[in-house]
Amino acid sequence: MNWTLDQLEAFVTSVKQGSFSSAARKLGKAQSRVSTAIANLEADLGFELFDRSARLPVLTAEGEEMFIEAQAVFSQCQRLQSRAMTVGRGEELSLTVAMDEAVPIAAFEELFQQLGVKYPTLRLTIINGSQDDIANWVEEKKADIGILFHSQALSDVLEFSPIGQFRHSLIVSSRHPLASHPAPSLSELNQYRQLVIRDRVGHSQAEAFSALHWYVDSYYYISALVARGIGWALIPEHIASAEWHSNDLRVLSTEHIPHSLLVEMGIVTRRDRGDGPITKWMYSTVMKMLAD
Repeated sequence: MNWTLDQLEAFVTSVKQGSFSSAARKLGKAQSRVSTAIANLEADLGFELFDRSARLPVLTAEGEEMFIEAQAVFSQCQRLQSRAMTVGRGEELSLTVAMDEAVPIAAFEELFQQLGVKYPTLRLTIINGSQDDIANWVEEKKADIGILFHSQALSDVLEFSPIGQFRHSLIVSSRHPLASHPAPSLSELNQYRQLVIRDRVGHSQAEAFSALHWYVDSYYYISALVARGIGWALIPEHIASAEWHSNDLRVLSTEHIPHSLLVEMGIVTRRDRGDGPITKWMYSTVMKMLAD
């Protein structure tokens, strides 16, 4: 068989995007190139992958089987490319790290302090966001590495490596009516405004338990608003215990909240990006810091 990686990429992307034109936009190519690549792949394979009789192409039965295999092959090729890039280059000249603003600050301040000493010539850029912002920036190559709380499904071009777990705490102002309820029920919580985290562009947000809720794109701003008595919130426990609002906030029991409040934190990178020595050092160092 004479099929190529470009043909597989066109096929896999077309299935995921729902049409050849959408796949072309995603790949930054002309639609004719995508259509031709898929037609050549079909010719090499000896059967049609798509039924083109409708307005949009639909996978044939054979196409559905091949899509599963093509995804696996293409993912493995991306990993092979990543390894080749790692072997072929030396130490990174620059890195852009995108961080969820809710990750534990102290641990990463220490990480970057050690990084500056160990690799003094590295050009480092640190950008901050919330939730899905981080994954989007890595996928769009605006960042090389993302450090985030993993609560949503990630794009299949991304690799997620867990580095720790954190719980959410239920907080209210010490002056809030809920402060007198050490273990509030869902019906009691539903009587008051909830402040809920969401990303900056509004594509993703956490689940709201209260019918009355506001969306805010920063856990730190949420805690500041909660301290003023505006509502209640679920925020990472290390933010709930931070010094700047500790006198104004009260942590309540979450025993009546049915959903898991355990959140996984990890590092996300593009699958087709090779890890250089500095990136590998960062992985191992942050794992040790969070394990201590």
